[in-house]
Amino acid sequence: LGPSGVGKTHLATSIGIAAAKNRNSTYFIKCHELIQHLKKARAENRLEARLKHYRKYKLLIIDEIGYLPIDQEDAKLFFQLIDMRYEKKSTILTTNVNFKQWDEVFQDSKLANAILDRVLHHATVVNIIGDSYRIKDHLDKEND
Repeated sequence: LGPSGVGKTHLATSIGIAAAKNRNSTYFIKCHELIQHLKKARAENRLEARLKHYRKYKLLIIDEIGYLPIDQEDAKLFFQLIDMRYEKKSTILTTNVNFKQWDEVFQDSKLANAILDRVLHHATVVNIIGDSYRIKDHLDKEND
């Protein structure tokens, strides 16, 4: 959890690489891409197979939750995946949105609470505070 550019994706990727090196099946995907895959699978009547695909990984990393809007129907797809993995497999989520604002991300407070309930139950939350690594050099040059 943290603002853009503070290293959330870098940290999640590093954990994923370590997991893979220890022979744990690992999959990394951006949240928007995940939602698009699930929507396409639903339209093609293959949703169950696609959910099983994402369920099989010992570690699933879902990057950038909240960067792009998720409508209520898409939020239901996301919930199904989280619910399938709950207490069975490990999931890393990265987000720039405080958990109290997830009802805005998922456009449904009940669904957001159900997702958070499962996600946070056994979670370790890493809250990263700071300025973007990508723009700090530019800001430092402006101050010179």
